[in-house]
Amino acid sequence: MDASPDLPHQGRVPVFNLPRVVTVSIAVLAVIHVVRTVLPDELDLSVLLNLAFIPARWTAAFDPASAAEIVRAAGEGAGRPDIATARQEFARYLVAEPSAMPWTGATYALLHGSWVHLIFNAVWLAVFGTPVARRYGVVRYGLLALAGVVVGALVHLFVDPYSLMPLVGASAGISALMAAAARFVFQPPPPFVAGAPWQLPPRPTLQTIPELLRNRPAVLFLGVWFVTNLLFGVLSLPLGGSEGPIAWDAHLGGFAAGFFLLPLMERGARPARH
Repeated sequence: MDASPDLPHQGRVPVFNLPRVVTVSIAVLAVIHVVRTVLPDELDLSVLLNLAFIPARWTAAFDPASAAEIVRAAGEGAGRPDIATARQEFARYLVAEPSAMPWTGATYALLHGSWVHLIFNAVWLAVFGTPVARRYGVVRYGLLALAGVVVGALVHLFVDPYSLMPLVGASAGISALMAAAARFVFQPPPPFVAGAPWQLPPRPTLQTIPELLRNRPAVLFLGVWFVTNLLFGVLSLPLGGSEGPIAWDAHLGGFAAGFFLLPLMERGARPARH
């Protein structure tokens, strides 16, 4: 007699077992980068100036009196006079724009500096976006990522308000998803509840901050992540194939957004189909 339970019909196993929303997110970022690689340089520069987040432009829009200081600061530390002049001309161009282009506080996440930068972010998005999307569904996954992107830009603006360096990349949003995932993935699964379907694993609870600090794997992972971001930020070195220094402050802002906003999204969350 066969005493084994009836198992559901096993369909075809996908090559990439990612939630659909994560796959679409990565695909959108890749398509945008492909399009940028075939655009003429002038048009790609226009895309960058209209979609990237540039702190000095927001500062000048919110405080027009800071325009002169932005232009002056642009020439500092350039080394060569021609580079200083070019930076100041660019600064004059930015401060002449009366609008902060508020959409750039979100759209910068759609752009990447190189294929290596994009691939690096795509890997992290697949790793940490997947558990968040499966636990909370498409809408809450998107809201968490968007909150991380926006808060990351605002923190970057606060830390470096006169910066002319365009900020690009989805890292702040991914940091939010990483922080969210860290609150429930670094723990053993809870015991099965009597009467629950045996095929479905029990849902792990969110860890509180004290519980997270007592979780060695979580503390180790988060410690390495924080130290890496701070070191590369202090040394002004590129990370993950980006062409410029890492925006460590945007990453930390995104992380904080995901970590503290996640409990607000926990109530009523349902696993997503993918």
